[in-house]
Amino acid sequence: MSENRQDDAPVVEAFEFPPDPADDFEWVPATPEVAGNLAEPPEADWRTAGTSRRAFLRGVVCSGVAVSASAYMFTVQPREARAAVRGVERLISLNVNGKTRRVDVPPSETLAQTIRYRLGLTGTKIGCNRAECGACTVLADDVPIYSCSTLTHQARGKKIVTVEGVAAPDGTLHPVQQAFIDELGPQCGFCTPGQVVAAVGLLKKNPKPTVDEARRAMSGNLCRCGAYPHYLAGVMRAAGRA
Repeated sequence: MSENRQDDAPVVEAFEFPPDPADDFEWVPATPEVAGNLAEPPEADWRTAGTSRRAFLRGVVCSGVAVSASAYMFTVQPREARAAVRGVERLISLNVNGKTRRVDVPPSETLAQTIRYRLGLTGTKIGCNRAECGACTVLADDVPIYSCSTLTHQARGKKIVTVEGVAAPDGTLHPVQQAFIDELGPQCGFCTPGQVVAAVGLLKKNPKPTVDEARRAMSGNLCRCGAYPHYLAGVMRAAGRA
């Protein structure tokens, strides 16, 4: 074996790499070779002709003052807004079922929430909570309204009657309540308080309604059980003795 290992190494022919496209360019910026010898575009001046530095600065200052003034004019000051919110009286008096009640109510609370959760009159139901089903119907000055879409502050000065205030003080049922029982109106009973109050409001305004008038007056109260004929028959029965 030879002491010089290089002599024993196999001879390998020189490997020829593929041509490199970069070899065609010199080690200088390649812009002229790629883009060609094009004329340089003119530099855009940020100043218009004849504008001096003083005039430019004056325009910037004036525009800033104008923007600040418009923001001050058309923006409500936070201090004034907070003062307006605090200025709303929370402690109000409500006449509910013939009694005056003092309640602490925020401006955004609905009458249905106040009746149920502050006064404890849970006969008024909250169904859809968007003035569609009529389960929350109460009387405001003998006019049926949806209490879920009426703010409590809007009811100040009005006489509110819930289903708890329909019967007589001695517990005698109202003719509408007795007629609904006789005609088997209530099924699940969830819509019944609203049905009762709506019927009482109808008979206060029109003691002798026709069937079509009664159907139209009760159309704002939905019954998930579909007992509409029974409720309608109860209204007509109560009309004879209300």
